[in-house]
Amino acid sequence: MEKFKAFLKRKNIIISAKKYAIETMSAMAQGLFATLLIGTIISTIGEHTGVEILVKIGGYAKAATGPGMAVAIGYSLAAPPLVLFSLAAVGAAANELGGAGGPLAVLIIAIIAAEFGKAVSKETKIDILVTPFVTLMVGALLSLLLAPGIGWVASQVGNAIMLATELAPFLMGVVVSVLVGIALTLPISSAAICAAFSLTGLAGGAAVAGCCAQMVGFAVLSFRENKWGGLVAQGIGTSMLQMGNIVKNPRIWLPAIITSAITGPIATCVFDLRMDGPAVAAGMGTCGLVGPIGVYTGWVDQVANGLKASITAMDWVGLILICIVLPAVLCPLIGLIFRKIGWIKEGDLKLEL
Repeated sequence: MEKFKAFLKRKNIIISAKKYAIETMSAMAQGLFATLLIGTIISTIGEHTGVEILVKIGGYAKAATGPGMAVAIGYSLAAPPLVLFSLAAVGAAANELGGAGGPLAVLIIAIIAAEFGKAVSKETKIDILVTPFVTLMVGALLSLLLAPGIGWVASQVGNAIMLATELAPFLMGVVVSVLVGIALTLPISSAAICAAFSLTGLAGGAAVAGCCAQMVGFAVLSFRENKWGGLVAQGIGTSMLQMGNIVKNPRIWLPAIITSAITGPIATCVFDLRMDGPAVAAGMGTCGLVGPIGVYTGWVDQVANGLKASITAMDWVGLILICIVLPAVLCPLIGLIFRKIGWIKEGDLKLEL
C-alpha cells in the first residue's frame, strides 16, 4: 500500500473529492464556455445580422464542445501534454455517446482517462505511443460502455426537475433558484451543473433568476464597502468573491438567498421566463451577461422555429426585472434590515480588490 501511495504521489494523482467535484467541474465549465456557449452567441449574432461567416464560426466552436470540456478537465488535473491532447478524442466520444447528459459523461470519463494516462506517462521508452494509446483506449472504451447510461441518468434527473417546475412552478421556482444560486457563489460550477442535467425551459429560467440574485444582489449590497470596482467584479464577474467573507459571517449570504427565493417564483409564475438557449447559460447569471444572452438566444431560436410568434415587450420587462432590477433593489433592502439588527456589520462585505 505504501508503494502504491508513493506511486500516486510521484505521478501527481490526487484522489480527492475537492479535486474531482470542484476543481475539475469548474474547469469543465470553462471548456463549455469557450466552445458551446461562445459558439452559440456568435452564431446567434450571425443569424440575427445575416452574417453567414459568424454562423459558421459559431458552428465550429459548438462542434468542439466535447474536446473542449475534456481538455479543460485534463488541464485542471495537470495532465502531461500527451495525455492532455489525447483527451480531445475522449471528450468527443463521451459527449456524443452521452447525448443530452454528455457533459456529465465527459466529466466522469475524462477524469478516469486522464488519471490512467498520467499513471503510464513517461514509464516506458515508447511514451509517444503508450501514453496516448492508454488514455484514448480507456476513455473510448468507457465512453462506449458508460456514457449512454450516464447520459440517460443525467437526462432523467434534468427532465424530472424540469417537469416538476412545470407542474409546481412556485415551489420549484424557489427551490431551483435558491439551490443554483447558492452553487454559483460556492467554489463549484453552477454552469457545469446546469449543463450536466440539461437544465433548460422554465427550470432554466429559475436558475438564471437565482444566479442573477446572487451576483447583482451582492454587487449592490456591498457597494458601500467596495464601490464601483466591487460592483463590476461581482455584478458581471462572480459572487464567489464573497466566499471568504461568507465563511467569516454566513449571515451576509442570507439577503442574496432570500432574494433568489423571491425572484425565482416571479420568474416562473409571473413572467414565464425560460432558458431555451444552451443549458450552461442557465448557471452563469450576469457573468459577462451570459444568462440574459442565453435567454435571448432561446427567444431567437423559438421564433425561428415557429414556436414563438415574436419577442414581446413583456419578455424584455421580465428579463430586465428578474436579472437586474429586482436583485438590485431587494437584496440591499433586506441587507439594510440585517445591518440594523447587527447581523451584517461594517466591513463584513469588504473585498480585497
